[in-house]
Amino acid sequence: MENKYLNEAIIGNKKMLATYTAKGELQRLYFPSKDNRQFINFFHTGIKVNNSDLIYLHDDINNVYKQYYDTDTNVLNTEITNTYFNLTMLQTDCALIREDNVLLKRYTFINEGKIDLDIEFFIHAELLSSENNHVSCKVIDNGMYQYAHDFVVSTFAKDYKVHKHQIHGSKETIKRTEIYDKDYIGMSKDSSISFEIGVIHPNEKKIIEICMMVDDNKNVSEIEDEIDRITRKDLNKECVQTRSYWRKYVKAHNGLELKEPQNSYEERIFEIYKRTILLFPLLTNQETGGIIASPEVDEYFTKCGRYAYCWPRDAVFITKAMDILNMQKETEKFYKNFCKITQSKNGMWEQRFFTDGKLAPCWGYQIDETASVVYGVYEHYQYTKSEKFLKDNLKMCEKAVDFLKKYTYQWLKIKDQSGDIVKEEIEKSFYASKDMIHISYDIWEMHEGIHLYSLASIYSAFECIMKMYRILDKNVSEFDNNRLKEEKISKSEKELQYLQTEIKKFINENMYEKETNSYLRNIEDKKMDISMLGAVEPFHMFGPKERKVLNTIEKINLSIRTYTGGYQRFEQDHYMNGNPWPIANLWMTLYYLDAGEKQKAKETFDFVVKTAGKHDFLGEQIDNNTLKPTWVIGLGWSHAMFIIVLERLYGKK
Repeated sequence: MENKYLNEAIIGNKKMLATYTAKGELQRLYFPSKDNRQFINFFHTGIKVNNSDLIYLHDDINNVYKQYYDTDTNVLNTEITNTYFNLTMLQTDCALIREDNVLLKRYTFINEGKIDLDIEFFIHAELLSSENNHVSCKVIDNGMYQYAHDFVVSTFAKDYKVHKHQIHGSKETIKRTEIYDKDYIGMSKDSSISFEIGVIHPNEKKIIEICMMVDDNKNVSEIEDEIDRITRKDLNKECVQTRSYWRKYVKAHNGLELKEPQNSYEERIFEIYKRTILLFPLLTNQETGGIIASPEVDEYFTKCGRYAYCWPRDAVFITKAMDILNMQKETEKFYKNFCKITQSKNGMWEQRFFTDGKLAPCWGYQIDETASVVYGVYEHYQYTKSEKFLKDNLKMCEKAVDFLKKYTYQWLKIKDQSGDIVKEEIEKSFYASKDMIHISYDIWEMHEGIHLYSLASIYSAFECIMKMYRILDKNVSEFDNNRLKEEKISKSEKELQYLQTEIKKFINENMYEKETNSYLRNIEDKKMDISMLGAVEPFHMFGPKERKVLNTIEKINLSIRTYTGGYQRFEQDHYMNGNPWPIANLWMTLYYLDAGEKQKAKETFDFVVKTAGKHDFLGEQIDNNTLKPTWVIGLGWSHAMFIIVLERLYGKK
């Protein structure tokens, strides 16, 4: 597979996810989940005009491009104007809502010149193939279906018949538009077909509708029956209904009740806000509630460990934003379904998962993944006030807290509060054994050790479980008049409060620099790190105006704030050239709002607003030279932090 590092545009529906370049080239097509089954190596379209060679729609020296979404939808338009022939081509890509395994690609050709243009339309598609799941192709009257043992991708036209095709070797001939093959079926992972659009007179237009249908492989008659069924539909009507669905979706999830903008600055904020509403369902597995960090960018691990997985921590931030956007059902599904099926027996959550709940490739774990879920459960309660939700997830959270307690005792070398000598001897032998809990990576997955952010997340998880106990003890009948349960809760609260005190004590003794009266990110180096803010926001272990916190903020501003106003993750960050991250700026915004520094909050927030992508997507990083998103575009965590900040800035009007 070719490396395709930038997803400039993203569309999809409940089961399908597709990504595009700025020139309209389809890069990835996922179905039925958003993270695992990707089918396309390339999908190229082109035209022959009169006697020309092939003019690729996504790549020609005479093509001029303009790309935009239909307002408040996930329907993408790419205008391609070929200046040599004065031919405008509007490519509309729409993942149908009512047929969730169909991607409609609608091409409108408009002759804006003075001569007749005879158009032939070409499709050259290569699917991902492997030794144990080899792709073959069968050509049918109105298209082709490419299939392996367990899937089929059918590409076909409505109201057009295939003019020419080539199953074998078309890479060598298609540029001259000379595809030809006598075979209608063959063993090739890439194949080509063409359709005669015909002569378009000046000021006339013609339309061809191409469908890509993804499904499990079935018997031949079933596949062809499905193709026939789709071609009988009014596809334009299906696209209109899809637009209507997304516009209603945006209105239904305007959780902040933002009003129409009054100026260009407010308009940009509003557009990012709406694009976030449209993005979240594209990242979510509708069956399990799992949420990928972002559409994939690097299948071969050439620059990173990949992104199309569900990190519990990232998803907790996203679900908090979902709650703000009236997506409480989606949030609840994440905790009650996804988190329960992915929790280990010992109570922890691993680094990351496929959205169906299966364990994804990992290289260690982060203790904050586990702590974040407990925090997230309580945060969801804050929006819903559902005691039933807390009760349904209490055992899951208790298991997680038990794991967090063991981690805290072991790695901070804390003695049991009871002073039980026998128990202490047992614990000492346990610490020395091979069964000791593994040390944790930091939030950035780059450094193993004990970290300020991680400890703050544990502190918060302990606080959250105690609040859950108090709520359930007061409001849920199961807790009433149950002396043993109340005694157990009381004992647990005392232990958790003790551990919270010990965590703070450990930090002040081991993660504190006396010379500058400020905190350190871990126990091994003195680099400033934006994640240190987690101790204030969201975990509230420290107050925003404590002297040590203020000094830490000053050091952060002196060390990782760049000349553009963007913040890096940490000092000497070299990942993808060490660019500023929107997450870092939004984190600073939240801190300044906590501290009552409204002007500074606006400055850090404005950097994110002005550097959003052309489709109002937020990236993982911002190029400090171009001030444009770079690397991962459409990062769920960035969009989540944006919504969390907006709630603080605007709230419900």
